[in-house]
Amino acid sequence: MSEQSREPSSDLRETVRRRYAAAALQVTEGGSAGCGPEPVEVDDNFGSTLYAADERDALPAEAVAASLGCGNPTAVAELREGERVLDLGSGGGMDVLLSARRVGPTGRAYGLDMTEEMLALALANAAKAGATNVEFLKGSIEAIPLPANTIDVVISNCVINLSVDKPAVFAETYRVLRPGGRLGVSDVVADDVLTAEQRAERGDDVGCIAGALSFAEYRAGLEAAGFTGIEIVPTHAVAEGMHSAIVRALKPAAHAGTSPEGGGARRSAGAGGMRPAVHRSR
Repeated sequence: MSEQSREPSSDLRETVRRRYAAAALQVTEGGSAGCGPEPVEVDDNFGSTLYAADERDALPAEAVAASLGCGNPTAVAELREGERVLDLGSGGGMDVLLSARRVGPTGRAYGLDMTEEMLALALANAAKAGATNVEFLKGSIEAIPLPANTIDVVISNCVINLSVDKPAVFAETYRVLRPGGRLGVSDVVADDVLTAEQRAERGDDVGCIAGALSFAEYRAGLEAAGFTGIEIVPTHAVAEGMHSAIVRALKPAAHAGTSPEGGGARRSAGAGGMRPAVHRSR
């Protein structure tokens, strides 16, 4: 691939990074972050209002204020005691901290984010919450810095739609899940009748909807990675023809003896062997 063909993806990734870095700094300096064109905007379709009051009250205010998602993946992933959970695009750490409470001291909750400012905020929030069973990793969701077959559940909250390479996200998610592991995410999904141009009209790339896949595209992407038992259920509209949706899928247990990529999925180069930059809550 030429340098010229890589530029748009690189530019979009950097734009997303700057947006979420600014959101983290805004929370650190006081206030809240929203999922719109400007971090100061608040939309009832996004953010901490989608969580139960008792969940919000149990966490540091900064973790709640930094919530930028379109749903509550911890409520749909059916987390169990002792499980290992990975949150893709963990931001200020709200879903990681909620997951850590659900899996208990014998479990582990990992957060993956590419933004230094969000990682710093998440670490501070974990310390305030007294969470000892969490780790935060720096990296991209297209090349997850964890070994294959090590995670029980992958969650994410309105982040996959921002990726510049969604097939890589699906492939990497499949790779790190153990056989029998499951995916439970909240994401924005478009009606199948909408073109890419029509989706772009409903939001910008660093909002939460412009990069959304259609229902059919999302299902096809998960199937291509090897997932089965796929469910994509819309929960509420975020724009005309665009929906927040619960997405569930399984990595078949029958693949236990096969290559960790499985199902024809392509593995991102070197992802399984890299040493992650690990940030631990103390």
